[in-house]
Amino acid sequence: MKSFLCVLLLLTIFGVMADTQLPEEVIFIPKFSSVLGMQVQTKLETTMFKPEGAGLHPLVIINHGKSPGNTHFQPRYRPLSPVRYFLERNYIVLVPMRQGFSKSEGSYIDPGCNIISNGIAQAPDMYAALEFALNLPDVNKEQMLVVGQSHGGWTSIAFGSMSKNPAVRGIVNFAGGLKKDDCVGWQNSLIEGSQKFGLTTQISSIWFYGDNDSFFPRTVSDSMFEQYSKGNPKAQLVTFGQFENDSHLLFTRQTGRAIWEPHLGKFLQSIDMPFQAMNSQYRASPKMVTPSPSWFAGISKVDQVPHINHSGKQAYNLFLEKPNPRAFAISQAGNFGWEYGTDDPLKDALSKCEKNARSSCKLYAVDNQVVWLH
Repeated sequence: MKSFLCVLLLLTIFGVMADTQLPEEVIFIPKFSSVLGMQVQTKLETTMFKPEGAGLHPLVIINHGKSPGNTHFQPRYRPLSPVRYFLERNYIVLVPMRQGFSKSEGSYIDPGCNIISNGIAQAPDMYAALEFALNLPDVNKEQMLVVGQSHGGWTSIAFGSMSKNPAVRGIVNFAGGLKKDDCVGWQNSLIEGSQKFGLTTQISSIWFYGDNDSFFPRTVSDSMFEQYSKGNPKAQLVTFGQFENDSHLLFTRQTGRAIWEPHLGKFLQSIDMPFQAMNSQYRASPKMVTPSPSWFAGISKVDQVPHINHSGKQAYNLFLEKPNPRAFAISQAGNFGWEYGTDDPLKDALSKCEKNARSSCKLYAVDNQVVWLH
């Protein structure tokens, strides 16, 4: 334990402070595992958000999803809307990148088409985050919550089936699962896995699934929950219908919070976890109003973006690959800045552009529309 605390202290000291208005810090926490009888340490890139104030804080661990391609190219997960929700309620928030993701060490553990084993293989990273948290002096070691979205939701369900720690009072699953189009019967595997995990879960849980989920149709998610709840009757399902262009993104979109917040609040209250907001300073400020489309050019017409040079056009191509909400800003001097997925990408894109601009910047594109007025 002493060696662990020494590692913990060093990793915390050398953590990188993020440039943000939120109380955010990037650290690397140790994960210990046994390989051929030897103890191996893997460092997991983790974002920690700690609210101001003395005393003990409840803890929430948030699990990320999986993007296509090389997992080491996946960016650090920063689900700011739910992070703000928990900071408002005085939670310490840990967002670990699992092994092989982003800057976390090691390789992504992929058991192929065995989706059940995939969840089980990811769960030890949650134990590492939990052990880290149990050694933080300002964490309430009797009030802990695990939340996950998409692949992170599946990992959270698997973790819940394995965890015997009474401090973990709830599992929150937003559109959890793992899509494996190249595997025959992958949807049935999700249903079978849900049944298996439910049989060994004693922790209360709440699941959120919508009607226009691009990963998991309602027929699948309904069957998953039906089988899970047979083993774990302390589970509830929230079906909220359509959400924007993809209900799979409800958790991270700021507009999704109005849907999940009332249900999550009641769930937290039912498991005796803090549910009332007390830190209003962490609530997102009003967003910039999106300008009307200008029809200056088509959104994908890179060569028609004015003023920017070759590097700007490369940046615009990257911007076009990102999901909404997103914004791209330019200046007459050729400067540019873009952002996506934040509380206010319009404001953030303008801020990035104007850091190096010798003249003011204006928005060129927002989401799927060009708004530039020349």
